[in-house]
Amino acid sequence: MLSILDSLRDLRFVSILFRMILALVCGGVIGLERSYKNRPAGFRTHILLCGGAAVASMTGIYLYISAHLPVDPSRIGAQVVSGLGFIGAGTIIVTGKKSIKGLTTAAGLWATGIIGLAIGAGYYEGAVIATCLVLITQMLVPILEYKIKFSPDFSICVHYQLKSALDKVLRYCKDQKFVIRSLQVTGDASEAPVYSAVVTLRPRRSVNHSVFENEIRGMEGVLELYEVEK
Repeated sequence: MLSILDSLRDLRFVSILFRMILALVCGGVIGLERSYKNRPAGFRTHILLCGGAAVASMTGIYLYISAHLPVDPSRIGAQVVSGLGFIGAGTIIVTGKKSIKGLTTAAGLWATGIIGLAIGAGYYEGAVIATCLVLITQMLVPILEYKIKFSPDFSICVHYQLKSALDKVLRYCKDQKFVIRSLQVTGDASEAPVYSAVVTLRPRRSVNHSVFENEIRGMEGVLELYEVEK
């Protein structure tokens, strides 16, 4: 703890002003990074969220200490934490390609709200450290993620006659360390039934698609195989 900040932990005008300014700064620097990357919630949103959370935290403390009301000073803050989930949910978008965007922004909003609560409670050291960690996470971690090589998900469509053929295909996929993300099967109830299965796979290592597809084509009961474009 920094002893120089001890005089700013009581609810006086100077400490209240300091907390609001600190909430503006912490929320603003996080919001600037989001605005720079053109994310749904930017500079103003993060300032309002952090400042509002700080006021909520101070209100709970004021009602308990200054107004002498029989209330739990942390109860208002707990409601703020619940409300942050609804605000963050508004930034999450599911695209047409079934990918999810906005999760990082939503998590950043949640963290900004918690930082605001810490500032309002007078826990300045924790709030400043958390702000720095959030900025480091949002600015530097994406660079590391970009350098991590991974194989993206892909889908294959298999046409087969024998129902046992699909079991062989799935077993082979598991043996090759694939994660089966989804499976859709359709059938034709004609005299010579032909079934189709679309399997979405996530590789855990690099894949030679030609070798993989040739292995499946050579299985008994498999009529045709092709990769489905996203």
